[in-house]
Amino acid sequence: MGLLFNANFLFYLAGYLIGAIPFGYLLGRFVGKVNIRETGSGSIGATNVLRVLKEKNPVLAKNLSILTVFCDALKGAIVMIVALLAGFDENVAWTIAVLAVIGHCFSPYLLFEGGKGIATGVGVVMVMLPAEACLGLLAWFIAAKAIKISSIASLVGMLTAVLLSFVIHPEVPGINTHAPIVIIGFIIFYKHIPNIVRLLRREEAKVV
Repeated sequence: MGLLFNANFLFYLAGYLIGAIPFGYLLGRFVGKVNIRETGSGSIGATNVLRVLKEKNPVLAKNLSILTVFCDALKGAIVMIVALLAGFDENVAWTIAVLAVIGHCFSPYLLFEGGKGIATGVGVVMVMLPAEACLGLLAWFIAAKAIKISSIASLVGMLTAVLLSFVIHPEVPGINTHAPIVIIGFIIFYKHIPNIVRLLRREEAKVV
């Protein structure tokens, strides 16, 4: 029973369970009236929301994909911000960040399936390392416009943020280690392995 009343544990649990909420799936299912897990790439992320719904209703597809990005980015960040406002230190906030990304990528609500972790990763990193998050977003935007392949743009943005964290913050404030952002980057890379395989086979679809 003691664990259930431990404040750190409760925040960690909240980070994981809130991070695990599959907003793309829920918005697609109840607003778009389609199961995005059974259509397109099967991912619950914004790209698949856009891909699945755009032929049926392009305006709705765009709006729901934007809303998916916003909700996925916000869900982990909110728990971190509440924890910091409540007086918890950076170690707790970064642990919440990692757990939120794990929750999104391996959601208990979807039998431990989930999304790729990009939006949630950006959201949690933005709280702690806003410069790296913004530069990663810029790299993602440039790559997306130039290549028009979501997975490549996502990996470029993630790698940019992780590498620049070592340049901008040789010692991450409050924890003096880059382990959390490296772990988040590894999870995102792992979830993109099927995309990388399709890229190598030249089968990865473009977003147009």
